[in-house]
Amino acid sequence: MPGMQAAGHLYLQTNEVRNAIIHYARGADGALTEVERVPTGGGGSGVYKPISGQESAPNAFEAAGSVILTADQQFLFATNGGDNSVSSFSVGSDGKLTLLDVKRTGNIVAGRSGTAKSLAFSPATSTLYVLHSFGPDHVRLMTVDPEGRLTARPEGYTVNTPDKPLRVSTMVVLSPDERFLVVGTTFDQPAAANPDGSPILWADQPDGSKKSVASNAPDPDGIIVFPLQHDGSLGEGMFQDGGGGSPFYPAFLHHRPDHFVIGYAVADGVALAKLDDRGQIGTGPVVKIDTSAGLPSELCWLAVSPDDKWIFATNFGYSNISCFRIDGDVVSLVHDNACPKIPGDGTFRALNGTVSSGPSDNWLTPDGTHLYQIYANASKLVGYVVQSDGSLVEVTAAEIPYNSPQGLAGF
Repeated sequence: MPGMQAAGHLYLQTNEVRNAIIHYARGADGALTEVERVPTGGGGSGVYKPISGQESAPNAFEAAGSVILTADQQFLFATNGGDNSVSSFSVGSDGKLTLLDVKRTGNIVAGRSGTAKSLAFSPATSTLYVLHSFGPDHVRLMTVDPEGRLTARPEGYTVNTPDKPLRVSTMVVLSPDERFLVVGTTFDQPAAANPDGSPILWADQPDGSKKSVASNAPDPDGIIVFPLQHDGSLGEGMFQDGGGGSPFYPAFLHHRPDHFVIGYAVADGVALAKLDDRGQIGTGPVVKIDTSAGLPSELCWLAVSPDDKWIFATNFGYSNISCFRIDGDVVSLVHDNACPKIPGDGTFRALNGTVSSGPSDNWLTPDGTHLYQIYANASKLVGYVVQSDGSLVEVTAAEIPYNSPQGLAGF
């Protein structure tokens, strides 16, 4: 940022067939200036969406957390979903990236694309957890050495059950005490398509009935909690009630580390949950948004403010962001539309049939003043100033590749 000290840095992966990280400098006013595009050395899926087989659509892997930084901002890790690999970068004092290593996760790419999607890192064991949309080995492990080099480990862990061999997972996150790994899910099996390409969200059962393909609806097993062992490996997964349909995104609070918020792609709202010392989850009621625009809203990505006051929830199907407030153990909806809808190019329809710009990953600055949101079908990364009432005012926008981008991280 010429003549100006950057207030911070923001990173997005393009998920292009030749994947790259776009590095932005952040101004104190929220403005973004592109600094560099650094190839990851791996491949993304491009505009192709392997989760659904669509030739061009945003949110390729139904993913969250595909770009992460270590807490000390020494390393940045990014998935390469197209070839199921992970890239490791060092982060300079000026925020610039240097590629250190690229390694395959161990999951074979059988078709046009892999689905490595979400990352979590344990500093205590130097273990990187890599989540894939498809199993059976949804979670694979890598060891990170002090120089940032990666070594794939042989372990693999599934979120499938005997009667659900095709489950789709969404996000992996570590509890703040690094005792448990929490995995969210969205489908018990991939959605089939009608002749016009629209999804079929119901599957025929052996008894002739129909059942939703959304996870945790109605079967109460949509969140999986794995205990961590001393060497970073995982114990047996505990399949638990996520509290609503498609518990997509778990986000731990900053000041109550045994509490986390869940964003529901099909239940159309958020809930506050508690994780006890045995890894058992208790969830509060789902607080829903107005769904008169169509069901589901595909409310998926969450950002929790540093003071644990606000939750910003991205509605993939509605092309906007909702805002909730946390008061103790009570969550309330403050704004159905915290910002105006960002239109796409008109080519993409969400599960509810509405034309959408496909907003996906978001990121909130550490001081809580600015929120950044990917709108992939609009080819925009939009930055907002957070107002005192939880509403959002746009202050910047950057052009990004069409439909493919995934993942935001920064400091």
